[in-house]
Amino acid sequence: MSSIHNVSAEDLAKLFHHYHEALEHDFHGHASRQADFSWEQVPQNERRLMIAAARLTLLELAANSEMEQANRQYFAKPGEADWGC
Repeated sequence: MSSIHNVSAEDLAKLFHHYHEALEHDFHGHASRQADFSWEQVPQNERRLMIAAARLTLLELAANSEMEQANRQYFAKPGEADWGC
């Protein structure tokens, strides 16, 4: 999985909005709004909501990634391998 530590919540929300708008026609057969409904046209309260949801998503993904790394006990960390024969 790619690192999510350098992704901002606002960037994630913008991209999610972009792809949601782009795919809406495919799923509903028509766009419920103007096809080029840009991020700048989204009302400020909806933007804040999407950014907050993206922030929580990133935090959860980061926590899950860290838990996965911690649970990989069968791999030695760099410099900790015991090479006895």
